[in-house]
Amino acid sequence: MAGQWNRLFAMAGRDALLIAITLVLWKLTVDVGEPHDIGGYALHLGTAVLTVLCGYLIHEWGHLIGAWLIHSRFFLPESIVASPFLFRFDNLRNTRRHFTWMVWGGFISSALLVIFLLLVLPKDLLAAQVALGLTALGVLATFVIEVPEFWRVLRGAPLPNGAAFMSPPEP
Repeated sequence: MAGQWNRLFAMAGRDALLIAITLVLWKLTVDVGEPHDIGGYALHLGTAVLTVLCGYLIHEWGHLIGAWLIHSRFFLPESIVASPFLFRFDNLRNTRRHFTWMVWGGFISSALLVIFLLLVLPKDLLAAQVALGLTALGVLATFVIEVPEFWRVLRGAPLPNGAAFMSPPEP
């Protein structure tokens, strides 16, 4: 983490701001109720899309927290908009145990988020229906993309290479 704290705080601030904006949009959406015009539909769809974006970020923060808890080696992107991933997992210096903790962090955070959304979102609103539908697609994508790799590593395969798994850039 040496030299990366500023980027970490910038990403945390960015994501906290997105969550705050999403909460404000949910308040507006609930106050407006069902959409009756183009503005209402835009509000509902924007709220739903931002909810799903926040879900993705929470999933990524779960991976990061899982990696951090086990003292995995990772590095952050050069800027807060340089990558769709919150961080890069060092596949050369980490072990299978590090990888497992990192992956479980994302899985657990996603599961908790889905439970939260199911308990809290007003099911009768279009925004909630769209957010839950898109969240279900995100969970399915996670299952298709991340679970097979996780299973392979658990069964003895080497740590993955590419995308979010790579050695750090040279200084």
